[in-house]
Amino acid sequence: MFKIYFTRHGETVTNTKKLVCGARETELTERGHEQAIALGKELKEKLESGKVKIDKIYCSPLSRAKLTALHISEITGLPLEEEPLLIERNFGDYEEHCREEPEFRASLKTFAMSYGRKSGGESNMRTAQRIYNVLDRLTAQSKARGETYLLVAHNGLARVVNSYFYDMTNEEFGDFGITNCQLLEYEF
Repeated sequence: MFKIYFTRHGETVTNTKKLVCGARETELTERGHEQAIALGKELKEKLESGKVKIDKIYCSPLSRAKLTALHISEITGLPLEEEPLLIERNFGDYEEHCREEPEFRASLKTFAMSYGRKSGGESNMRTAQRIYNVLDRLTAQSKARGETYLLVAHNGLARVVNSYFYDMTNEEFGDFGITNCQLLEYEF
């Protein structure tokens, strides 16, 4: 039985303003750093007690995820590697708009369309292809090496990772999300 863990970065400035951030940089808040440190301490305790096995952390190249992963790595002693494909989806024209706007919420449930392609927008299908490729590679790597990984990334990727392991309707996919530094566990 092979597992993978996933967490979202700590709270950011754009999270507090309820804005879509996507592929743009944003700072962790003080609370975001605290959340990452708390998760690191929780994981260290679980690792030491044998309740959890993690061999390596992979993180998004965006600073909010890298800093979260760095806190966890420093506390647990787990090796950390940046994975460029774990970058958050580029939401194109929706970046820095309110994440509660009906048009944006509806766009999360469309798969082939990317709103704002001219401004770099990425469709759900392209995002899923990218993340599924990472998960396929980590699955093979995990089976070959017997390793377990923690991915530190973004809420937009949380729904894609969840859809890799579970069947989801378009509605479920669009509505799925996790809180900052929430830890999810999946089995291959």
